[in-house]
Amino acid sequence: MRHALTDARRALDELMADAPALDASQRAVDAIVASLRAGGKVLICGNGGSSCDAAHFAEELTGRFRNDRRPLAAIACTDVGHVTCTANDYGFEHVFSRWITALARPGDVVIVLSTSGNSANIVRAAEAARAVGGVATIAMLGKDGGKLAGVCDHQVIVPGATSDRIQELHMLLLHAWCEEIERQLGIGGRAEG
Repeated sequence: MRHALTDARRALDELMADAPALDASQRAVDAIVASLRAGGKVLICGNGGSSCDAAHFAEELTGRFRNDRRPLAAIACTDVGHVTCTANDYGFEHVFSRWITALARPGDVVIVLSTSGNSANIVRAAEAARAVGGVATIAMLGKDGGKLAGVCDHQVIVPGATSDRIQELHMLLLHAWCEEIERQLGIGGRAEG
């Protein structure tokens, strides 16, 4: 147990010392805020644990984070009907790209989560967002970024040798983004308690 917590702290310390990654994270959240201010929405997708992180981030925006405030437009691609229909009819590599093609509009933000950056359906999602045009793309990645390195408008590559450490940092950043989104938009109000 102590080893796991020490390993997680080491990964966080490494991220905190990575000024380019922190700057990239700030630029990514600034793009999200710009979209929301202009009436856009945030679309998020990922596989496995990253899918859960996508859903969690969306609910923090549409529901609440720390304070009561107006809901913010966010959708995670976690609908089992869409995923299974598309996977069955077109192949699993198309589950996110078809969803983005259907829902993304200029002014929106698409966030793709991948610990490796190599998942075919996530790569296709980023390509689909670019094909829509006028959609800001953000990749949250691990390791060397894989095939998605340099593909999106903004990318945050976090340290970690394993998917769990990478996902922990992704979720920590997503929570930090929620706090920064609320701060920049000047929304909030009554703190929970």
